[in-house]
Amino acid sequence: QVQLLESGGGLVQAGGSLTFSCAASGRTLTTLCMAWFRQLPGKEREFVAAISRSGGTTEYADSVKGRFTISRDNAKNTVYLQMNSLKPEDTAVYYCAADPFMYSIANPNYWGQGTQVTVSS
Repeated sequence: QVQLLESGGGLVQAGGSLTFSCAASGRTLTTLCMAWFRQLPGKEREFVAAISRSGGTTEYADSVKGRFTISRDNAKNTVYLQMNSLKPEDTAVYYCAADPFMYSIANPNYWGQGTQVTVSS
């Protein structure tokens, strides 16, 4: 069983930056594609970014492209989400997720518990 533990949420001003970490346990990270999703207040959970097992392929939602960067350190079993130029509309609960395959990362097998980010204007 895979456990995912996010950290790094909090309150930040618009235009600021924040970095999330997601530590994985229960399975070697190199066997998993990793992703970040978010759930805005009153909205459905949505895809934010994903990264392949090697880190060679990344995908981003249009709303965060150019502002957010997903990366991974397989030696540390950790995936990151660097968020720059934050906007109030980025306020959400952010979830780390994992799945063995990029083609199914939109519906991942494993989820973290979520971490709140609030961007003040």
